[in-house]
Amino acid sequence: MTISSVKPPQIYRVAVPSPLRRLFDYLPPAEGSDRPVPGGRVTVPFGRRQVTAMVIAVASHSDQQLAKLKPVSAVLDREPLIPAPLLQFYLWASDYYQHPVGDALASILPALLRQGASAAGETAAYWQLSRHGLGLPATALSRAKKQQQLLQLLMSRTRLSTRAITDAGISRDSLRALVDKGLVESVTEPVPRAAAPLAEPLLAETPLELRPEQQRALDSLVFDRFNGYLLQGETGSGKTEIYLQAIAEVVRHGRQALVLIPEINLTPQTLGRFRQRFDCEIAVLHSGLTDRERLLAWQAARDGRARILLGTRSAVFTPLAAPGIIIVDEEHDGSYKQQDGFRYSARDLAVMRGSRENIPVILGSATPSLESLANCERGRYQLLTLTERPAGVEKPRWRLLDVRRSELRAGFSAPLIDAIGETLANGNQALVFLNRRGYSPLIVCHDCGWLAECPRCSARLTVHLRHRRLLCHHCEFQQPLPDRCPDCASHNLTFVGQGTERGEAVLGELFPEVPVLRIDRDTTRRKGTMENLLDEVNRGQPCILVGTQMLAKGHHFPHVTLAALLDVDGGLFSADFRAIERMGQLITQVAGRAGREHKPGAVILQSHLCDHPLLGQLTLEGYGAFAATLLAQRRLAGLPPYSHLALMRAEAESGDGAEQFLQLVRHQLETLSPPTPALRYLGPLPSPMERRNDRYRFQLAVFADQRADLHPLISRLCLWLEGERSARKVRWSVDMDPQDML
Repeated sequence: MTISSVKPPQIYRVAVPSPLRRLFDYLPPAEGSDRPVPGGRVTVPFGRRQVTAMVIAVASHSDQQLAKLKPVSAVLDREPLIPAPLLQFYLWASDYYQHPVGDALASILPALLRQGASAAGETAAYWQLSRHGLGLPATALSRAKKQQQLLQLLMSRTRLSTRAITDAGISRDSLRALVDKGLVESVTEPVPRAAAPLAEPLLAETPLELRPEQQRALDSLVFDRFNGYLLQGETGSGKTEIYLQAIAEVVRHGRQALVLIPEINLTPQTLGRFRQRFDCEIAVLHSGLTDRERLLAWQAARDGRARILLGTRSAVFTPLAAPGIIIVDEEHDGSYKQQDGFRYSARDLAVMRGSRENIPVILGSATPSLESLANCERGRYQLLTLTERPAGVEKPRWRLLDVRRSELRAGFSAPLIDAIGETLANGNQALVFLNRRGYSPLIVCHDCGWLAECPRCSARLTVHLRHRRLLCHHCEFQQPLPDRCPDCASHNLTFVGQGTERGEAVLGELFPEVPVLRIDRDTTRRKGTMENLLDEVNRGQPCILVGTQMLAKGHHFPHVTLAALLDVDGGLFSADFRAIERMGQLITQVAGRAGREHKPGAVILQSHLCDHPLLGQLTLEGYGAFAATLLAQRRLAGLPPYSHLALMRAEAESGDGAEQFLQLVRHQLETLSPPTPALRYLGPLPSPMERRNDRYRFQLAVFADQRADLHPLISRLCLWLEGERSARKVRWSVDMDPQDML
């Protein structure tokens, strides 16, 4: 045998979950085993552990000596778990956001797949009539209406899942009664990998008739290729109906829709609306599900059974058998940016995925981000606008209420209290927005000036009076609420400022005859609580909603006619250059909850800064003019979206350690690429919250006029840091396109 005839060995390039920014080479598994495939999982030895990893490529050579390479331990997938185009998208995302590829891929997969669980098709349980049930007439159970309804359903459809039965309004008790009578039995069968034929008709209800403005927006959508659309519509202008009709067009042609929403709490409302419209399988993905539920939803989308996938941020990575459209609702929302670990933007990745899949992407919002508006200016997105509400639905009236020198009752002015009372007397509902949870953000000794501060963070402890605790909202440190000052032993302790818990208590005292419903993170922790609160609101009886920004995100409250905002002035003076944009979006979104039906709405904004020009412009001219002013300011200042930004963050047990590390990083950056007017360095500076959870935090900002100057520079820096000893003494991270400077 000649040397040239020797077959070169197969080398498997594998992404291993680790902080190292590279792939690792492995030899084939033992003879007789399945061969690994790119996009499939394997188990490999890594140090002293066996880990689940993803095969990226097969090569014929390695830069390492073959004798030093280890074989793959086990092959978990005979077929690619991730199709090749989507795998390349994953790799692009990890590279763009400067995150180790193995760690990024591991965070993208459902937890059970990361742990090595089977990705094979699942089985599902169904209910069908037993031999005895088949012999009954349709009217056999006329005295038990729900049991008779189920009997008739099974006669017409042969078999049904438990979810289909409960969706039809039939309880599990009624189902159990038929099982106990021997009339219904359970069967298990494999879930088909291919999508089942669509039900006829696809729609469970007739679509709404579109107004001319909505029709023009829908007619502008092109479904057979990629286009980016920014759908800017007033709250209540009918963006959701355009989503629904666009999805129907896609699903009707055998393709799938991916719909992203910013918050888990929006899932019940959105899912209910989609199920009301569509007679097809809808999968849901978010972090509130069990690992098993997440895997089943992921498989349903990948295999094409779920025609619609509804999910939060991480759903943007889910495989689809036949992708047809991506919709990002409330695209401006900061929740789409992952703030730790793999720091990706789901909104931006949705656009990139749509481009790679050659399908349309709709970004929808009443208050679009400045980045998306700038992309419309540049011609990258097509702007579709909705300025009208349905006939007979008027925009709410604004009132800026100057509270300087006014006597306030726990933050509530007399005119606001009167307006709430009038709203309730008219049989309507009021919404009070206060973006601080807890009873009070500060407790102070009136005699010596002692403040309750977190021992771990540069932050004050928040009073939670109901549980008599002081709690840090940044590190979760807590301690009992003191009865006296720990410094001077005085009992003269004062609560300063107000949170939602205090607002709830004050409103309960002022209006004892109506329910006061608090909606914040503290009251909605338990599963199902948010749905119960929304059900009570939607019954339409007079009540007061008080809560944080959870109230501002996409909820439809048809009986709310007054929206009141307390204490939003802080956004005008934050160290974060995006704070004013977020403040304007939040004010506009809260205002949009009022007057959504045929009752006139009103918005009251309490402020100590009513003469601030941006507040005046926002309330008088609307969000569009406000955003245009901010864009002009950003352009003059050279800030995003007219420049590109990377933020290097460092944490250490001492402030000197974090600062010195970033000084070293800046020196290396300036060595690689000296500063110019087009490439600027700022810092290192303490983070706005310098100390958090007993670690000191500093940051270094890198601004570049051109993205092509920024990414290669940060990539070279990260590779250098992997070999730098001082980098092992701190926690450091890179945030590309950061949305939060905190």
